[in-house]
Amino acid sequence: MILTVSQLEIIRPYLEGTVVATNGCFDILHAGHVNFLEACKRKGDTLVVGLNGDASVKALKGEGRPINPEHLRAKLLVALKAVDIVCIFEGVRCADFLLFCEPDVYVKGGDYTLNTLDSSERAALNPKTRIEFVPLTEGVSTTETIRKVLCEKPTH
Repeated sequence: MILTVSQLEIIRPYLEGTVVATNGCFDILHAGHVNFLEACKRKGDTLVVGLNGDASVKALKGEGRPINPEHLRAKLLVALKAVDIVCIFEGVRCADFLLFCEPDVYVKGGDYTLNTLDSSERAALNPKTRIEFVPLTEGVSTTETIRKVLCEKPTH
């Protein structure tokens, strides 16, 4: 299911069990993303993925990004077995998404720590929300994938 933040606010009271949230750009879906999302799903019953909208990806990653528009990125994410809900948010930070998602568990990649987690994200979380970190898959990233594609020579 693909939702806006306001739609997520409406359905949140009906989500049962442990709600797990994470977020990201997920510009070019790769095995590292899948590994991460599967690890997130193992932490609860419903996985809600906050997806940066196109404008926020450009602000975070620079000109030429995103490679894939938000509606296609959302479609790929929601097709994964581990992902139950994708919620597209517009800001560079996901505080509004977290506020309305009200996760029981918030998961970030291993490139973050409690000290580097954005203060607006922490402020949006319920004090009872558990924050967990999942190691990233080494050697796999969207930036590296883009680099490889741009450096490859045509086969014909």
